[in-house]
Amino acid sequence: MTTIDRNDVEAGIGLPEDADQWTAKIRGFLMRTLPPGRLIPDRQPSYMASWIYIFGALTMGALAMVILSGGILSLEGPTWWHTSSVGLFVNSLHLWSVELFFFFMVVHLWGKFFMAAWRGKRALTWMTGVITFLASIGAGLTGYLSQTNFDAQWISTQAKDGINAVGIGAYFNVLNFGQMLMWHIMILPLAVVAITVLHVLLVRARGIVPPIELEPADPATAVAGGEG
Repeated sequence: MTTIDRNDVEAGIGLPEDADQWTAKIRGFLMRTLPPGRLIPDRQPSYMASWIYIFGALTMGALAMVILSGGILSLEGPTWWHTSSVGLFVNSLHLWSVELFFFFMVVHLWGKFFMAAWRGKRALTWMTGVITFLASIGAGLTGYLSQTNFDAQWISTQAKDGINAVGIGAYFNVLNFGQMLMWHIMILPLAVVAITVLHVLLVRARGIVPPIELEPADPATAVAGGEG
């Protein structure tokens, strides 16, 4: 009778005869792609001491605050953030979290652009970051449309012609408060979080992009300089 050690089970190692099962294949793929030491590393490369590498973490921190404050607002409703001082504070916290989120994300995006972060088979990592930025713009627009104030009315009436001009007005009606609210608190946040998680997993799988190395010196010039 074949037995398997409990430690092997906890480590995700199955029986040899189970290798053809779909669960074993998925587990094997995940273990090869994202082993625990790479998924949650103990050490990071020395070049991560540079300030440019911190903006990705700051972006995720701001996103967490956006989701937390937005969740509280969605539970209480528009009347609360218009009439209650606490609601106004949480609404302001949500707004400034969004402002910081976009600031950190733009710096992170442009920083990685000038670092050519798609090097070393990291193109998909770069693309998921760009898609997250685009989805966040939609989340920001629907957030402004969900304020239930004059600003929201003004923005919606100014945006409707542009939305209709590109042919999506029938599916994305900026004058429909209920639809915009659902886009803002459900569909777009789920998309942003899901793509962000995929982005982080790709960073772990492919590694953090290193700085662009200096061009090697011309050997002839180096020799001449040494002789001189």
